[in-house]
Amino acid sequence: MINKNIQNITVWLLPVVVIGGLFWPPLGYLVFFMMVFFLVLSFFRGRVWCSKICPRGAFLDLVLSKFSLKNRLPLFIAKPAFKWSMAVLFMGYFVLQLITAEKTFYAVGFVFVRMCLLTTVIAVVLGIPLHQRIWCVFCPMGTVQGWLHSLGKGHRGLTK
Repeated sequence: MINKNIQNITVWLLPVVVIGGLFWPPLGYLVFFMMVFFLVLSFFRGRVWCSKICPRGAFLDLVLSKFSLKNRLPLFIAKPAFKWSMAVLFMGYFVLQLITAEKTFYAVGFVFVRMCLLTTVIAVVLGIPLHQRIWCVFCPMGTVQGWLHSLGKGHRGLTK
């Protein structure tokens, strides 16, 4: 119940950033601040972002699930090699965009908007014929969160 209430709120952040950011690119900085906060939090709490708060996940659950064919996912998508390949690919593309963007407040904000738009389009295109949450299986943010959490567990084990 609580997760659905949170999703009913966070689902609105996706169109604010993706659509609103096309008209006012500084909205992309919301993505940056959320990424940093939840990557740090994941060290201690795991993929709490993915399971409870992610605006894209909320959109996929509340909206795309109505159109998805909910087919079984290909097994390779959940393999660590595929997940990390996607993480490296998307992070590389993201860094390339940051390097080549004008160094202005609006241009850098637009890099975050563009990445959010790209990943949302991929989630929708794959989510309709396959399963609405297919993106979540190999989402770079979730992959890195899981890795950071495993580091955090190891660190806490050393201090006991």
